[in-house]
Amino acid sequence: MKMLLAGQWVHRENTIDVRDPFDDSLIDTVPAATAEDVETALAAADAARGVARSMSTYERSQILLKTATIVADNLEDVAVTIAREGSKTIREARGEARRCVNTLTISGEEAKRLLGETIPFDSFPGGEQRRGHFERVPIGVVLAITPFNDPLNLVAHKLGPAIAGGNTVVLKPATVTPLSALKLTEAFVKAGLPPGVLQCLTGHGAVLGDALVSDPRVRMVSFTGGVEAGERIVSKAGLKKIGMELGSNSPVIVWRDADIEWAAATCVSGAFWAAGQNCIGVQRIYVHKNVYGSFRDLFVERTKAYSIGNKMDEATDMGPMINEGEARRVERWVAEAVEKGASVLAGGGREKALMDPTVLENVPVNATIHHEEVFGPAVNLYPVDDLDEAIAQANSVDYGLHAAAFSRDVETCHRLIEGLDAGSVLINDSTDYRLDSMPFGGIKKSGLGREGIRFSLGEMTEPKVVCWHLPGLQPEF
Repeated sequence: MKMLLAGQWVHRENTIDVRDPFDDSLIDTVPAATAEDVETALAAADAARGVARSMSTYERSQILLKTATIVADNLEDVAVTIAREGSKTIREARGEARRCVNTLTISGEEAKRLLGETIPFDSFPGGEQRRGHFERVPIGVVLAITPFNDPLNLVAHKLGPAIAGGNTVVLKPATVTPLSALKLTEAFVKAGLPPGVLQCLTGHGAVLGDALVSDPRVRMVSFTGGVEAGERIVSKAGLKKIGMELGSNSPVIVWRDADIEWAAATCVSGAFWAAGQNCIGVQRIYVHKNVYGSFRDLFVERTKAYSIGNKMDEATDMGPMINEGEARRVERWVAEAVEKGASVLAGGGREKALMDPTVLENVPVNATIHHEEVFGPAVNLYPVDDLDEAIAQANSVDYGLHAAAFSRDVETCHRLIEGLDAGSVLINDSTDYRLDSMPFGGIKKSGLGREGIRFSLGEMTEPKVVCWHLPGLQPEF
């Protein structure tokens, strides 16, 4: 496939192979963008700022809604692309494609709700003859850097609000999963997005990243990825807005009065969706000691029933990790935990990039898999007998994106909501739930700012104050 640069679809002599992580088969090739391409993209995006800003609210909304329709009309083709280049099964990929349609649709709707407010300048003496308001205006060039685990919908979460707000965008998708992003870029072009408003650069982050992030023409960096990359971006970005979602190590508390069967079923799904490569995936589960045995048995039984293998098989529950290196890393983390005293209740094995769904107990707090984000199909179980202890343990790591709790008691739920340190607390659901319109983000090392269309739109625009001095106005008495 070609990349979109300065309104043109272009090839490059150097290319990058895009391979299916299940069998390493070649899917396609994409251009390996160069430092010169970075300058071309930034110059084009900067030059198109006036075009993007001058588009009416109606035009922005219609382009977003048309793009959503194009994705919806090609849903199966898009889903196959998601599944083949990444880790998701075809059923999971269809779910992501449908969410992308929703994200774009919400973006088109929110474009019409970008509102300002009147300002009561006469609320302080001396302002009696002044009237005014503020409106929201585009921030300018937005740099969107997206990850491999949701290669379509997380791109939509950045492009949708950026375009709704009248900005131009330079998109840098994950090197290993660029095809979904390119398909979405094609859909925007077909929907009538003016040339130059969107650039899509495919290539290696080591070549493109610093030049993109540090350029003063970029007014906001919207990044989803790992903590180390996030810290590097902060150190290089300079004076500009930064929005970051950097992952998590999500805790779940299952209390003694919970619906154990529902808790086990939804937490298994939450732990192993997309081979566990999910920033809101379930990683640590704290279970009241009175129901720990029952929950553990149900959880292990459901985990062992998981079908892993060919992503394109409708019966497959879980596919491979994004590459064999990542699967080996999770395997090492499991082995380290076992060396330090943990027990493997299910899984633990690996074949190439296929890591078995793995359940551990007795995991010590100094094990890497306890305190860092595993980003793979492994989950830890812990018995607890005190609610304050459970909350303290849930909060004990350096992440705080999603937390979840299962209980039928309203008072217990409120204690958990108050006590859990996270950007979202989900009650009687696993951590693996997100509505694309809700504010999404975390605290501590989980990131900066919030996504979710209306909230991203606020980040990607700026308030502009208008104040009228009207000498003919007389104070009223």
